Amino acid sequence: MHANLSFDQAPPISAPFRFFLTAPWFGALAGVVLTVTGADALGSRWTPVALALTHLMVVGFMLQAMCGAVLQFVPVAAGANIWRPLWVARAIHPLLALAALALAGGLLWQSPDWLSAAIVLFTLAIGVFVGVTTWGLWRTPAGGATLWALRIAVLALAVTVVLGVWLAEILARGGSAPLLEIAAVHLSWGLGGWAGVLLAGVSYAVVPMFQLTRPYPRWLAQGFAPATMALLTLTAWQRLSGATWGLDAATGGLLALAAAYAGVTLRLQYTRRRKTIDTTFRLFRVGMVSLLACVVLTGLQTFLPTTFADPRYAVATGVLAIAGTFVSVINGMMYKIMPFLNWLHLQRLGASLAEIPNMKNMISERAMLWQYRLHLLAVGLLLLALVAPPLTRAAGLCLTASFVWLAWNLTSAARRYRQFKMQIHPKIQPFTARTRASGADS
Repeated sequence: MHANLSFDQAPPISAPFRFFLTAPWFGALAGVVLTVTGADALGSRWTPVALALTHLMVVGFMLQAMCGAVLQFVPVAAGANIWRPLWVARAIHPLLALAALALAGGLLWQSPDWLSAAIVLFTLAIGVFVGVTTWGLWRTPAGGATLWALRIAVLALAVTVVLGVWLAEILARGGSAPLLEIAAVHLSWGLGGWAGVLLAGVSYAVVPMFQLTRPYPRWLAQGFAPATMALLTLTAWQRLSGATWGLDAATGGLLALAAAYAGVTLRLQYTRRRKTIDTTFRLFRVGMVSLLACVVLTGLQTFLPTTFADPRYAVATGVLAIAGTFVSVINGMMYKIMPFLNWLHLQRLGASLAEIPNMKNMISERAMLWQYRLHLLAVGLLLLALVAPPLTRAAGLCLTASFVWLAWNLTSAARRYRQFKMQIHPKIQPFTARTRASGADS
């Protein structure tokens, strides 16, 4: 598939699958919360409901899916061995799930006890995850843009969680720290550093491999992650120290980097060798267009703050960044990654190529297409609800249905793997069983 990928180092299939199969249900829960709370939920990004919704999406859906992807991607694309990947996955997966629920509950009901529980759970889960991935990423003799992007992304995750724990501690116990400034740095490191840099680093391998495009230009692949890290560090220092000089320029630099990544990706897709448009391509394109729209709207709020002072503009930016960009792209990537992992692990079990179903048959293209359309409708309704609040509940219902459909599609891929695995080796238990037999996948 790709000359620089080491598929023989892939972890057991259940390591990433448990994260992928859990993630959509947090998005569905966010939709339920939005449906129940109704029109008041999206009036400002600082309402308890908006904070709970944001973290259900970012911590529940995105972080689950991204941790699963990293555990799979680091050994394959970066040549970095993860210590006991299945053990690590089994340890951090339930901790992350409980942490997301505790954090969302603490923010929604303003409960210090729930926030304190989330602090402990996140510290344990992310501490283990960052520790084992950092150890592997810095010990590998490999090099390249993807490796450096992964290293920087994991570091950004650690910074994001430290800032998040600080914020949760302030909300739970009080304090005199600059809450808004810490929140701004937490947001920029989470979406720009962890999610943004990881997305770019994975794209360098996944977009050319699955969408048959040319490689990303060297200037972007080598410069995006370190430049983003440098600007994030500068803006964090400026905000937390109160030194406002150059803050707009540094923010403009981050926006320019994001626009460059999105623009180059769209250009590569336009000039790709494969002209067939599938659901993954559509989702990725929606993500890049949403990212460009997010950049424009953020720029207007930064450089014309008086004109764009309405708090709904900030909510619209969040919708474009989270639901429009990251949810779309992660959704599309899982539609490619899970069928490919099925194919890879069935082959490693000893099946001939004739026995293994085509990757396109792992998940119905029709089911993916209709789920994509529902997701697109949900994003559109979320944006429209900002000017027409009665649409909020309709947006919540569409969001819930979209994530439930995504969960069903991903579960169908897991079922296909189990069915064909049992046909190849009837005595091997399904990948979900926690037995020693699961080591046969490694």
